Amino acid sequence: MNKKRITLSLALLPVVSALYGQKAQTDKPDSRPNIIFIMSDDHARQAMSIYGHPIGKIAPTPNIDRIGNEGATFYNNYCCNSISGPSRAAILTGKHSHKNGFMKNWAKGFDGTQQTLPKILQANGYETAVIGKWHLISKPTGFDHWMILNDQGDYYNPQFITDTDTVRHPGYVTDLITQYCEEWLDNRSDKQKPFFLMMHHKAIHRNWVPAERHYHLYEDTTFPLPDNYYDTYEGRYAAQLQKMNIYRDMYEGHDLKMVTGIDSDTLLYDPWPHAFLGTMTDDEQRRFFDAYRKRNNDFHSRKRSFKEVAEWKYQRYLQDYMGCVASVDESVGEILDYLKRTGLDKNTIVVYTTDQGFYLGEHGWFDKRFMYEESFGMPMVMRWPDHIKPGTKVEGLTQNIDFAPTFLDMCGIDVPDDMQGQSFRRLVESGKTPKDWRKSLYYHYYEFPGFHSVRAHYGVKTKRYKLMHFYVDDKWELYDLETDPTEMNNIYGKPGTEKITDELMKELRKLQTQYDVPEELCK
Repeated sequence: MNKKRITLSLALLPVVSALYGQKAQTDKPDSRPNIIFIMSDDHARQAMSIYGHPIGKIAPTPNIDRIGNEGATFYNNYCCNSISGPSRAAILTGKHSHKNGFMKNWAKGFDGTQQTLPKILQANGYETAVIGKWHLISKPTGFDHWMILNDQGDYYNPQFITDTDTVRHPGYVTDLITQYCEEWLDNRSDKQKPFFLMMHHKAIHRNWVPAERHYHLYEDTTFPLPDNYYDTYEGRYAAQLQKMNIYRDMYEGHDLKMVTGIDSDTLLYDPWPHAFLGTMTDDEQRRFFDAYRKRNNDFHSRKRSFKEVAEWKYQRYLQDYMGCVASVDESVGEILDYLKRTGLDKNTIVVYTTDQGFYLGEHGWFDKRFMYEESFGMPMVMRWPDHIKPGTKVEGLTQNIDFAPTFLDMCGIDVPDDMQGQSFRRLVESGKTPKDWRKSLYYHYYEFPGFHSVRAHYGVKTKRYKLMHFYVDDKWELYDLETDPTEMNNIYGKPGTEKITDELMKELRKLQTQYDVPEELCK
């Protein structure tokens, strides 16, 4: 389908925006596609049933799967920095962390004066909005409407920030975000314009508090324990030093909802009580403790071995995590039904993804940050009627810096030269990977010292191999993902790996040069 392509000087963006606003009142509706970009937080690929993982089979996500079944599923999609704020900044800018300036979660706020995807869309006649999690320590720019959660956001009765106030809203956060997105869609000021909506969920972020209707959803479900749950991290220096182990590092009160004894309504250790029970009403707290009483009483009913406690904690983690997933899946279903009910489904690109992957017990872990596959990989599904064939599988290496260029390409807008990602439109529309498509990806995690004590590192990934450098300690790791998909065997320096190591070293330096990584960050 041929589309008129539009190139704009950034200096003219406000002027062009005003002109588009005036024209849209009299012209026929813009035929360019709408985009709803749904992003959850910390949603593991293992917890989306379309990927066929045993966890997803036990706790399916039919509505998220619906997007992939009616469109495309991405099998090699990755982030460039596995942590929330930096991933969001990369998506907004189409640039790696060192270029957009947001390298760590707790760094200075995101520079909202720079070029971003919503600004370019807005200047080209799109109505733009972001509702839900922002987490960039800044005021959103480039949006006609924004309504964001305060910091990480709370599961119950969260505060929402707008340009004029900060107000606590009664309800469950996932349901509220869904409601406010539909209200914005209903009440858009100019429905002749195409729209770009960033629908950003707080879930499935720590501390995994399900909606009240889902407190008991997986109470009696037993999830499969990963084969490497009791990993000892032999040969992996940085993995030995992390603090993200489920049975050693999780907060028993805050994360696992454990209490001090039988029939107790007092949680064990909770460092952030204001962000959990503190936002619930007295009645909500009472119903919460009542819902968890049977499980907590069972735990205290007898003495347990170390292994029994470790596996009990794993089940508690998965039961609540998947309970939060259930509400997100319901939200996706509600939005898909809304689009169909209003007729918007025919010309709306719908994307579901998350800010990075997550550990569901692999290596004994929760959280993300490492370049290992579970946290590096970003699950994603995309639907665009008449453009993406149902059941399409995207196998090429894609990354979150590619999202902005892709959306611009799909909307018929030229991609700025300084965006470091590239449009994967031809991959998703053809279902094939072109011969000239990238063969490797660059990754860089900066936040050390920080939560969970994951060492700063960078690396390169190809289809088969991965080379990582934990540069503060000058430790290297090399993995053959074909023979060792769970990354248990670091083969760096082993006889017979010299050739592939040399090739990956050259590829790594090439990517650092290509992406203009400062020399001081390439130690």
